[in-house]
Amino acid sequence: MVEGALAVANLAELHRRLRSCFRRSEPYEQAGKYMTALVSDLPRKNGWTIAEHAGDACPDRTQRLLNHAVWDHDAAMAAIRGFVAGQLSGRPLVVAALDESGQEKDGAATAGVQRQYMGCAGRIANGVNTVYCSYATPGGHALVGARIYVPADQLADPDRRTALGIGEEATFRSKPQLAVDIMQDMVADATMPAWCAGDEVYGRSVELRTFCEDNEIGYVLRVGRAFHTSLAQGIRMRADAVAATMLSTQDSWQIRAVPGSKGERRYAWAWVATASPHHFLLLRKHLQTGEVAYHYCHVPPGRPVPLMTLVRVACLRWPVEEDFEFGKDHFGLDHSQVRLHIALTRHLVLAMAALAVCAVTAAQAKTRAPAPILPTSPDDDPPADTGLIAFTVAEIKRLFILITRRPHTNAHHLHWTWWRRRHQARARWFHHRTRLARQATP
Repeated sequence: MVEGALAVANLAELHRRLRSCFRRSEPYEQAGKYMTALVSDLPRKNGWTIAEHAGDACPDRTQRLLNHAVWDHDAAMAAIRGFVAGQLSGRPLVVAALDESGQEKDGAATAGVQRQYMGCAGRIANGVNTVYCSYATPGGHALVGARIYVPADQLADPDRRTALGIGEEATFRSKPQLAVDIMQDMVADATMPAWCAGDEVYGRSVELRTFCEDNEIGYVLRVGRAFHTSLAQGIRMRADAVAATMLSTQDSWQIRAVPGSKGERRYAWAWVATASPHHFLLLRKHLQTGEVAYHYCHVPPGRPVPLMTLVRVACLRWPVEEDFEFGKDHFGLDHSQVRLHIALTRHLVLAMAALAVCAVTAAQAKTRAPAPILPTSPDDDPPADTGLIAFTVAEIKRLFILITRRPHTNAHHLHWTWWRRRHQARARWFHHRTRLARQATP
């Protein structure tokens, strides 16, 4: 139970760091209850269930925390970054991994909602997309930045902006520009790692690449096969043409293995110099299918690196996908039922805080875990005892729940059974009255 107690202590520490973000003590205390509920075993984490878990008599305090209370959620996100970076920054390699993830929503009354490609659905769907940044290391990772993507048509309509709670200062920002905004904040509070990674959405952005280069941030960014670059010989070629002509022999590729959550990932890798001494084209080939992925890389002056460093940076883009999975499955990252822009943002911040607590605790426990017992050949017989894996984020959450579970709360939950049924009966009455009014209209 040591790790469970450490998770409780980490939550208290992060909550203390958030104190300066709140003007009043009541919403500050409510934020602590909200984070605790997000780490709980609630199957669905929305305003009602969180308020019930917090011990409140109704959802008013929770809804006020997200919609109307005076607190600085940008400063809160900076506090989360500082907390995560303070625990993970000493690792051998740290990468700011950029990616976006979505939350499906019905209707058109939510800030940022529109029909668009939703990775969570794997298709075009109605929902909200958010750009995230994960602070990724080989020993642990957590989300430290988020910006909601708001379509231009919502920003262009003053009435709709007001209805969606979008401030007058907001301007249209593309997804790469939102990623730049996140990295600007990280540079400002000295939490920006030396490396950045992302998929093609960010790799094709000249503005994002220029920002990294101006701030001496190395990057390994995915690009498409049609990406053009000038090679050292003065020839300008597409990325797929480079693979076909300059790397046509097996000797041009090097097989490298990088540890992953489910074992080693083995690919063939190659890198090609460009006309710039600080830029390279990095190619990854799947050993079974032969499929090639392309990365454009920048190595800041005075920081010479071997191929394996770029390979590791490229592979540290994957943990952000785990953060999305953990955040949604365990901490309610996409469970909010709020509509206003400020409420959506505040829920994301508090969900990121809950994830950060368990992710940091798992990373701390991993440093004390014994080396795994693994086979050395396919013919090895299993040992009598294969040991234990290191604590995962999900397991840390379970231990947190065991320590914080509150007994003897039957009266409170019975009150909520009454409250929900009364509220739903009132909603049903108004719904039927509306239908009668529509039927009466000629």
